[in-house]
Amino acid sequence: MSKTVFIIHTNRLAGGDLMRLFAEMAPEVVVRNIIDDSMLPEVLANGGVTPEVLRRYCAYVVQAEASGADLIFNQCSSVGEAADVACGMVRVPIVKIDERMAEVACQTGSRIGVIATASSTMGPTTRLLRRTAERLGCSISLVEELRADAFERMMEGDKQGHNKLLLETIRDLYDRVDVVVCAQGSMIALKPDLGETPIPVLMSPPIGVKHAVDVLNGLQEGARAK
Repeated sequence: MSKTVFIIHTNRLAGGDLMRLFAEMAPEVVVRNIIDDSMLPEVLANGGVTPEVLRRYCAYVVQAEASGADLIFNQCSSVGEAADVACGMVRVPIVKIDERMAEVACQTGSRIGVIATASSTMGPTTRLLRRTAERLGCSISLVEELRADAFERMMEGDKQGHNKLLLETIRDLYDRVDVVVCAQGSMIALKPDLGETPIPVLMSPPIGVKHAVDVLNGLQEGARAK
């Protein structure tokens, strides 16, 4: 029996990539989408998740479970802390796109570069990395690089301009950190232009989808064991 994943999106930027990755890694999984592109602008305007965004997000999680979700996938790092709250409201697992990436980063090196294009993403990502490091018993230092100008380019449809700005920043980090974390799923647009890198440059969509598939496989094994 196939499993169903509901993805909760705050924008459409990484939607196609996520659908492709699920199709590649778990073609038997049915993927549904809940898109509320009002959430991210509200988070950006207020410097974080508002009570109204939290209420909407939790409502989407509850609705996804009621609609048959076996797993809920959070697409947006800016509302990752809303997902932490919502997970107590449903019986199915919620997988955040960036949680496994944070583990990989902390296990790769102690000096972690974090690149974000939306200011609302930097705080949740750095807090996630610090919590993850504490849980894993790692000592880390963070180098934060915010490129709001790249976000503006992406929202204007200038993917090439977005990539150029971020590639400059990533290359500047090579001598200063052990691993680079791309804080937003939309930054997977960089992948074709990135080429070989002297240190790992982590992007959340492939790592996050693989994590979700692993969780789904664990659910299936648990069901067979009963």
